[in-house]
Amino acid sequence: MPDVMSSDSTLVGVGVGPGDPELVTVKGVNALRAADVVVVPVMDTGERGRAEATVSHYVPAEKVVRVVFALNERTDRARREAAWDAAGERVAGLLREHARVAFATIGDPNVYSTFTYLAQTVGELVPGLVVETVPGITAMQDLAARSGAVLTEGTEPLTLVPVTAGAAVLKDALSGPGTVVAYKFGRHAAEVAEALRDSGRLEGAVWGSALGLPEESIRPAAGLEGAVLPYLSTLIAPARRDGGRGGKL
Repeated sequence: MPDVMSSDSTLVGVGVGPGDPELVTVKGVNALRAADVVVVPVMDTGERGRAEATVSHYVPAEKVVRVVFALNERTDRARREAAWDAAGERVAGLLREHARVAFATIGDPNVYSTFTYLAQTVGELVPGLVVETVPGITAMQDLAARSGAVLTEGTEPLTLVPVTAGAAVLKDALSGPGTVVAYKFGRHAAEVAEALRDSGRLEGAVWGSALGLPEESIRPAAGLEGAVLPYLSTLIAPARRDGGRGGKL
């Protein structure tokens, strides 16, 4: 197949939600189906990821291309960067063969997503690359809907924190106003429980994992201490609300 001119190459990051295939937007489905190929990230261990499982509901398997990313590499920077370079080269190669390549990412492509780094890498390899994104439902939205937790009211701020940045970042957020959402905290459950307790934010807080999947778990954060949770767990610590209905309007 002849190479496609670089100016005709489009890379589309498609948010496919937190795992429930029913939460992929109509626009997301259309973007996946309109692409010549759909790239899904897999770890070097080879198991099927959440993005791939979701995409399989909407596009045929022969259209899906699995690309290995160092998604589980946290310590070896050289290995992680080598894996990123290899993934970027692979996707750049696909863009030389196809005019439109979609990359499926869980959640939203502009919120703590693998797609951000991929687009930067591929953009350096494919001159004139056009990058587009299609928003997706985030884990915090899904957890709020499934647990009944209200994310914001009136003038309340909303703070989103990746606990991989350290417990101190979460503690700072919990000391402020508004609702705090924590992502990727599964390996730090004990520290998160301590931060919630010390800030007086334990009551009403809820955590969830594998949302919309058979192994879904949604529980009060009061049971966090000593728990072993999946890495992609989400926490919602709602704002303190004592002003009655509409008190913060």
